[in-house]
Amino acid sequence: MATKKEMEVVKGVDLKRYMGRWYEIASFPSRFQPKNGVNTRATYTLNEDGTVHVLNETWNDGKRGYIEGSAYKADPNSDEAKLKVKFYVPPFLPIIPVVGDYWVLSLDEDYQYALIGQPSRKYLWVCMNAISFSSLCLFVLIMLLLSGLIS
Repeated sequence: MATKKEMEVVKGVDLKRYMGRWYEIASFPSRFQPKNGVNTRATYTLNEDGTVHVLNETWNDGKRGYIEGSAYKADPNSDEAKLKVKFYVPPFLPIIPVVGDYWVLSLDEDYQYALIGQPSRKYLWVCMNAISFSSLCLFVLIMLLLSGLIS
């Protein structure tokens, strides 16, 4: 039986540049995200201790669902973008920590698009940052206006 090669991750990610709001463009379905969720996004804020505050949000039937947690480098001595994320379940009773992998598999040089995965290969997210998301919306609006589909 052939073993799968470990996924390659980005090296040398500048966490300060990575901070901000990222929108989920596509993903593999996961048990911890609602199937009908829309406008799914993650907001990352760098803490003074070098960890990252994580706020994941999605809307389902007009209601906002969210969870907050933290992320940190899996190996502080490595330049690989292998992070651990920690959330507490249930969020209102922070007793049971749930820790998962957050690997940056691909990141464009302008920090506009990212491919996020895990070594299990069960989860995958394609994300776009807030700046490029706004630019994309403006581009789509202009194209719709030019094509005459909206007036």
